[in-house]
Amino acid sequence: MSLLKSFIRNWMKKGARRLSTQYRQATWRERALPDFIIIGAQKSGTSSLFFYLSQHPQLIPSDVKEVHFFDGGRISGVDQYENGLTSYYAHFPLRSSMANGQQTFEASPSYIFHPLVPGRIYKLIPKIKLIALLRNPTDRAISHYLHEKRKGREPLPILEAFEQEETRLKPIWENGNFRDRKFTTYSYKSRGLYKCQMERYLTYFAKEQILIIPSERFFADPLQYLQKTFDFLGVDSSYKVLDLQPKNIANNRIKVDQIVYDYLNGFFRPHNEALYELLGEDFGW
Repeated sequence: MSLLKSFIRNWMKKGARRLSTQYRQATWRERALPDFIIIGAQKSGTSSLFFYLSQHPQLIPSDVKEVHFFDGGRISGVDQYENGLTSYYAHFPLRSSMANGQQTFEASPSYIFHPLVPGRIYKLIPKIKLIALLRNPTDRAISHYLHEKRKGREPLPILEAFEQEETRLKPIWENGNFRDRKFTTYSYKSRGLYKCQMERYLTYFAKEQILIIPSERFFADPLQYLQKTFDFLGVDSSYKVLDLQPKNIANNRIKVDQIVYDYLNGFFRPHNEALYELLGEDFGW
């Protein structure tokens, strides 16, 4: 009997989600576009920031955290961006339901890395505000590798995977197929080249439109950085987020040899220094 009840409950949930999606898509012209987007970086705390901001009464999140519209989405054979705006608008609230001063937003951490995304966002929402969480690229790369290893998508040992990255990704950079799964999976070091990524955004957007938050400082003092974020967005900065439990934090129990840290630190050192010069701030990586 319990199995039957479980089946009926799941069937009803799926039906409700399907009807909700159909309604959202049917009313897409009446819905808002985001006022700001958390653009990344992957493995840098975007899930936590999305969760914290969603608690503010003036901020309305998208119906799913990672919309993945501007990067084409993650469904094989389906390019959400090429399919048009209907599906994108459907993720956001009706304009008529939003009170004066409320804003809506999404968070897709691949946006900062995908080279075509800045131009696509600018074409649709040129006045938008953007938030980038940047994590020490050495720690980010290791966390990324361990994630792919847990998922069974990475056959190589950790140091070899980092050393082989350029060879693995070379054909993708050449043919521009940025939706290739290898581009997502094996871009351990490439995703930490923040200077190049920020320069792409600064080609389209003014510095005043972009808030950059170092992940380590954010998690060390979330209330301070949430206040900075609220000020940046122009909402009530006195609001205190009650639930500051971090989200989507992996428990990495695998010991990583010092040689891996030495390799990555040496690789990233000149890139980090170039980023500091670009932004006028040293993150101490």
